[in-house]
Amino acid sequence: MFSVEHDFDATVVTLVDEGKAPLKEDVVISSFEECVTVEQYDPRTDRVEKITLSISQMHDLVAAVSMPEGVYRRGD
Repeated sequence: MFSVEHDFDATVVTLVDEGKAPLKEDVVISSFEECVTVEQYDPRTDRVEKITLSISQMHDLVAAVSMPEGVYRRGD
């Protein structure tokens, strides 16, 4: 399951793990004009882990999801 919310400065997508146990914590993806952040709570450290991707990195990730194994350069 997932939700999509449009805030003033970002679009926020929350992914909820509904599979079989053990379940993972929700993943929150926030898309801003200049970057995309991905956050997930880590119960082992009791912290929210956060990574920031440039828009170019996000485009590469989206393209990579459906590609076979290999090294690629996205044509802009």
